[in-house]
Amino acid sequence: MKKNQYQVIGVMSGTSLDGVDLAECRFTFSEETGWDFNLGVTETIPYSSSWKAKLGEGVHFSRGRLSTLNEDYTQLLGRIISEFIEKNKLQNIDAVCSHGHTILHQPEEGTTLQIGNLHELADLVNATVVCDFRVQDVELGGQGAPLVPIGDRLLFGNYDYCLNLGGFANLSFEQNGKRIAFDICPMNIVLNVLAEEMGKPFDEDGKIAANGIVDFDLLNILNQLEYYQTSPPKSLGLEWVNKHIWPILNASEISVEDKIATFTEHAAMQLAGNFEPGHSVLSTGGGTYNKHLMSRLLSYKAVELIIPEPKIIDCKEALVFGLLGVLKLREETNCLASVTGAKADHSSGVIFSV
Repeated sequence: MKKNQYQVIGVMSGTSLDGVDLAECRFTFSEETGWDFNLGVTETIPYSSSWKAKLGEGVHFSRGRLSTLNEDYTQLLGRIISEFIEKNKLQNIDAVCSHGHTILHQPEEGTTLQIGNLHELADLVNATVVCDFRVQDVELGGQGAPLVPIGDRLLFGNYDYCLNLGGFANLSFEQNGKRIAFDICPMNIVLNVLAEEMGKPFDEDGKIAANGIVDFDLLNILNQLEYYQTSPPKSLGLEWVNKHIWPILNASEISVEDKIATFTEHAAMQLAGNFEPGHSVLSTGGGTYNKHLMSRLLSYKAVELIIPEPKIIDCKEALVFGLLGVLKLREETNCLASVTGAKADHSSGVIFSV
């Protein structure tokens, strides 16, 4: 039977490899006002250097090594979630709603793999688990991404645009009664790696970029990539970055600092090109803290940039995957064909009981 209130834990691991985001989420449904939420305890558990390396290299693993990685990562995720529940004394949890971690994403070839979505996760956390949200969409001819836009519509529909700046920058908005969403360009999946070459985990506040010099030849090459000329639905993955971005950056002889400045400028230009001036933009994800990027974005397009509280900046995707899990428990649409290009709207994900 459908309820009007749910308490779940949303779990998200993004391509920027920052760590595992966990969020205690309370959702309330009303026929009159729709869905509302309350974000309780949140936490990000950073990956160890060895796990960061394994997750970054997983795209190259053989099938056997991937299977082992999947099992090991499920154990890791189980420990992280269990400790989060125990430490915060969370009770009466309806479900743990987990994205897992994307290792392979090639929807044009019918392939997407998020590890950490094995049945044993339910036993490890001693709770119902809703997970593996992308596979069904790819089977239905969709991109399997982005999945957050249903949450943007139901929880943040009062903003003209919802922008997420994580490993990739993605965007969602309403157009002619349909939710449109797509990946805009790579973000922290590139910038963090470049920052690490300078001994930093990331470019804090965009200070490295602000001190660097934009190389306009490199900027033009990046801006001319074919992906930016194609229409949605479309999505990006690590494979695309390895094939199209790193060869360009590696061929350039400018300093790492100038590469960061140039790629940040590239991202700002790509972001700005998708907005109408004067409209409201809710920005979340780690890139929102990049003051230089935000400044450069506003220099290209005069939008009303909304920066929410840190909890929402850091854990909005975990929150939304909590909602996706609730919608799956109710067997209601949680994946939009207008966003992914699938044959139809559907209720995606798998439910594992203890």
